[in-house]
Amino acid sequence: MAEPTALPNADHVLRIAQELGSTVKVHQVATTAQLLKDGATVPFIARYRKEMTGELDEVQIMTIRDRLEQLAALDERRASILASLKERNLLTPALDNQIALAETLVRLEDIYLPFRPKKRTRATIAKEKGLEPLSEQIWAQDPAIDLAAVAAAYVGREYTADDGKNVVSKIATAEEAFAGARDILAERVSDDAAAREKLRTIYRDSAVVSSKIISGKEVEAAKFKDYFEWSEPLVKCPSHRLLAMRRGEKELFLMMRITVDETLSLAELERLVIKNTSPAATTQLRLMLTDALKRLLAPAMETEFRLDSKKKADADAIKVFADNVRELLLAAPLGQRAVLALDPGFRTGCKTVILDRQGKLLHNDVVYPDRHETEAAEKIKGFIDFFKIEAIAIGNGTAGRETEAFIRGLKLPAAISVVMVNESGASIYSASEVAREEFPDHDLTVRGAVSIGRRLMDPLAELVKLDPKSIGVGQYQHDVDQNALKRSLDDTVVSCVNGVGVELNTASKQLLAQVSGLNSRSAAAIVARRNDKGAFKTRADLLEVSGLGPKAYEQAAGFLRIHDAAHPLDASAVHPERYALVEKMAADLGCTVPDLLRDEKLRKKINLSNYVTETVGLPTLTDIQAELAKPGRDPREKFEAFSFQEGVNKPEDLKPGMKLPGIVTNVTAFGAFVDIGVHQDGLVHVSQLADSFVKDPSAVVKPGQKVSVTVTEIDLTRGRIALSMRSAPQLGAKSGQTAPRTSPGQARPAPAAAPAARPQQSLGNDWFAAALNKKR
Repeated sequence: MAEPTALPNADHVLRIAQELGSTVKVHQVATTAQLLKDGATVPFIARYRKEMTGELDEVQIMTIRDRLEQLAALDERRASILASLKERNLLTPALDNQIALAETLVRLEDIYLPFRPKKRTRATIAKEKGLEPLSEQIWAQDPAIDLAAVAAAYVGREYTADDGKNVVSKIATAEEAFAGARDILAERVSDDAAAREKLRTIYRDSAVVSSKIISGKEVEAAKFKDYFEWSEPLVKCPSHRLLAMRRGEKELFLMMRITVDETLSLAELERLVIKNTSPAATTQLRLMLTDALKRLLAPAMETEFRLDSKKKADADAIKVFADNVRELLLAAPLGQRAVLALDPGFRTGCKTVILDRQGKLLHNDVVYPDRHETEAAEKIKGFIDFFKIEAIAIGNGTAGRETEAFIRGLKLPAAISVVMVNESGASIYSASEVAREEFPDHDLTVRGAVSIGRRLMDPLAELVKLDPKSIGVGQYQHDVDQNALKRSLDDTVVSCVNGVGVELNTASKQLLAQVSGLNSRSAAAIVARRNDKGAFKTRADLLEVSGLGPKAYEQAAGFLRIHDAAHPLDASAVHPERYALVEKMAADLGCTVPDLLRDEKLRKKINLSNYVTETVGLPTLTDIQAELAKPGRDPREKFEAFSFQEGVNKPEDLKPGMKLPGIVTNVTAFGAFVDIGVHQDGLVHVSQLADSFVKDPSAVVKPGQKVSVTVTEIDLTRGRIALSMRSAPQLGAKSGQTAPRTSPGQARPAPAAAPAARPQQSLGNDWFAAALNKKR
């Protein structure tokens, strides 16, 4: 291993350990931080450094990594603030201590706010008028001071405005003097950390989010109808509804507000400021606080909570998306079979491609089942016989079910699986640079059909070529923080790829780039070396790849597989650094490593405790023993064929009460979408996922899961289908529609928060949220 870098920040390590509680110890955080600092990846640490981290899993390691980055960013901002204060000679020991103790970015910014360089404000103008002494006398609330007389003394006083024009003016009235003094104090209160925290607490507990239609846009904003006059407690507003309102606002159809009870806010500020010792001062302070709240504090708090609620909604949506992507990436692969893939299209014909067992394109053609059925049937049968086809993949887009019916009507041997494949994103792949590079001599239709076939053979290997946002399983993926989304999806893809392992001699460079320790450049170098010198014989050959050094080799080797390699462990997840250990196990038993791989009785004779050292403990030894039993085993589920209900090919074929097989295509916070083979996914609302209460749909269903559903409601006009997974669903129920309208500030319960016993959700609010996302 390379020489370790500088030690991680000890304060950060201690703080993270405290935040994670009793589940993670300080030494685990410290070790993980050091490994990350030394360049180790999350999959590598989780799989091959278990003894060092105390068997932390990927989620815990990523939490530590992300928190370390957040604390580093906080320290960077702290240093920037200190530098600014020092440069302007504003830093005092007390202020320095406050800044040092600030544990959050919000607290840090609150402390800095009074000292932040400002543009010309009403308070600065009042100070130019010389009204700061009056403001201090009001603030002092001394009953002995005659504020009216003090203010009157300012009348006629000249001042020069610092606005670049240097115009000399006079204070005209005592009220002008009082107003200026109030402006100075309003800014002081607005900049006060304690006042802001008081209001922040009120907003956390009782803020209401509301939306209203912009007058005159009722017709063009019809898709936002459920939010024309909507109101509910912010703390209870689910992510999809908040993001829907924000999108309506962005598209200039809605006005969205986050507000609290002004009376409650003013009362808190008065308790903080007013002493009730001087009636005249109290009058001025109450006027000041009302102005400070409406003009400065309330807008600032609303902005802060808009950002904060958006961040939380983003996190929820990103988690839903990442979980869905994980399920799709880890979907059961058909495996290495000769595949005939069809991209359906009756008018323009079905693009047909033949792929060999490694996914290589052998042939492409077009068949026309609707116009030349006999000729199409002969072609398909000929392809099957000549290329010894073992499975047929059919895209589930337009004419997919009709194409499936045509294929099944050919009465092919039962051994040939006929599978409908979710083609979301295939068109995006076909037009991508990756596809053009892979198939420069073929058009988009051929590339799309190839993607459909390969997606059946190995979903993970094919889907990594796509931007995950194009896969079609998200919830407002285009509205959330794109950097946070990319980070989460990148982590998900890397976790899936390394969890399954990658065949070194057949993997695309896109798949190789997701392997721990590799990137797009080193992946391209591996493919170039493979093309130049042929297949890799051993993992050690990787060290010959240009630009791939010992560190990258250490991180990547255990996740790369070479079947039929010179060394039998090269096909397994055993890391090369442990080959000598396995060889010693074999030698101690008087056999070879291949003998250990073949003979279960020999493996059972291994006494793991004999091989524990300072660097190798039982966790690693247990992993090695398990890997010897099933070297290179694919952790994904076994592929099972699925068929839709025959005769149900379009929404018009549906009737309430029908029980149909389906495949979950997308899971959201409000339910799950299910493909039932009619070219339009149906929604199983969260209230219809089970007979018991369901809080989190992802705890019940996953993308790709095969389910049985009942049709409860059909809206052909709007293309919406309501489904249920309850044992006794209520058909045609209309509950869940928008409740009676309320005034903008009046809270009402969120529909998704209703108890599990509520009837079927109608085709309303949450359908809208889905319609904005769903792009097949």
